[in-house]
Amino acid sequence: MTNTSHSKALLAALRGSWRSWMDAEQPPAPVGWQIFWTFVWAGGFALVFTVIGFVATARTVADWLDGSTWGLWLGRNYIVSAIISFAIQGLFKLVFRWFGTAWLATLAGWRRTAFFSAIPLLGTAIGWPIGIALIYGRAPMVSALTSGMVISLAVVTLLMSLLFHLYFSLRHKEIKARMRANEAQLRLLQGQMEPHFLFNTLANVICLVDTDAARAKHTLEALTDYLRASLGSLRGDDSTLGAELDLAGRYLQLMQSRMDERLRFEIAADDALRRAALMPLVLQPLIENAVKHGLEPQVEGGTVRVKALRLAVDGRDSLQVCVEDDGAGLAAAANRPRRLVAGGADGNGIALANLRERLRSRFGAAARLTLSELEDGHGTRACLVIPWQDARAA
Repeated sequence: MTNTSHSKALLAALRGSWRSWMDAEQPPAPVGWQIFWTFVWAGGFALVFTVIGFVATARTVADWLDGSTWGLWLGRNYIVSAIISFAIQGLFKLVFRWFGTAWLATLAGWRRTAFFSAIPLLGTAIGWPIGIALIYGRAPMVSALTSGMVISLAVVTLLMSLLFHLYFSLRHKEIKARMRANEAQLRLLQGQMEPHFLFNTLANVICLVDTDAARAKHTLEALTDYLRASLGSLRGDDSTLGAELDLAGRYLQLMQSRMDERLRFEIAADDALRRAALMPLVLQPLIENAVKHGLEPQVEGGTVRVKALRLAVDGRDSLQVCVEDDGAGLAAAANRPRRLVAGGADGNGIALANLRERLRSRFGAAARLTLSELEDGHGTRACLVIPWQDARAA
C-alpha cells in the first residue's frame, strides 16, 4: 500500500512539474524538476537529430546497426541540444523576470507568434556555437559553417518555434476560457448573495427597531453601502486595491453592526498602494473567512487586520495584501462541522481554489495566495502576493 502511494505521489509530481516546465503561465516547479525536464527535453531532440543524421548519411543496414556511431553522434547531439535547451529556458526566465508573466496574456496573434519564435531562435543562436565549441573547439567548426548549414539550422529552429507557439496558443485559449468561466461563476455567486447573510442582517434590524432605532438605521445604511459597492464591482472587469479595501471596510462595518463589540477591524495601506491594479471582489472571500470561521465561533470575537505592503518576496518586488484574524485558527476551522448550503458543504475550500485560479489567470505564475496560522497558533493569516510590475498597471 505504501509503495502504491509513493508511486502515485511520484506520478503526480512528474505531471505537475512537467506542466509547470512547459507552461510559462503555470506556477514554477522546483529548480530540480526544471533541470530534470530540460535534460529530458534535450535528450528527445538529440535522438531526433541523430535519426535525421542517419537517414541522411547511412547507406547500409550495417551503418544503422553500428552502435559506436550511434553513441558518438547521440552524445554530441545531446551536448548541443542540452546547451540550447538551457539557453532557451534561461532567456524565457530572464524575460519573465524583467516584464513579469501577466503581460504574456496580452500577447495575441502575430505578437505571440513572434515572441515564441524569437526566444528559441535566439537561444539556438547562443547555445549552438557554444555546444559545437565544447565538442570540436571553437575555431575549426564555427568558422567552417556554410550558408546552407546556417539556413538549415534556422529552418529546423523555426519549426521548433512554431511547435512551441502552437502549444502555448492552445494553452492560452484554454486558460482564457477557464478564466471567463470562473469570472462568470463569481459574478453569479456574488449576484446571488447568500440568503442567510441577508436574512440575518434584516432580522437583526427588525430586533433593533424597537430597542435601538439609531443602531438599526446605521445597520441599514451599512447594508445599503455594501450592496451598492459590491454591485458596482460586479459591473467591471478591473478594480484597484483602494476600491477593494473600501468594499472590505463596508462589509466589516456591516458585520460589526451585527456582532457589536465582538468584532474589531483595522485597514492599513499607503495611498500609493491603493492605486495598484486588482481584480474585483478578490479580498471578499478572505474577509468573509476571517469573520465566519475565525471570529464568529469565539464568544469574545476578535480583530480582523487588513494590511497592504510593497516588499521583496523571493527576491521580487511585490505587492502583498494580508488579512489576519486572531480567531480560532486553521485547525479549529477544519474540525468544525459544516452546515449545508446550496452546492454542498460550507467552507470546503472552493472559494480559495477559485481565487488562486483567478490570480494565476490575471497575474501569471508569480502571483499566489498563502494561508497560514499565526506564530502562536491562534489566528490565521491569508496573504495575496502579486508582482509589483503587474499590480502597478492601474
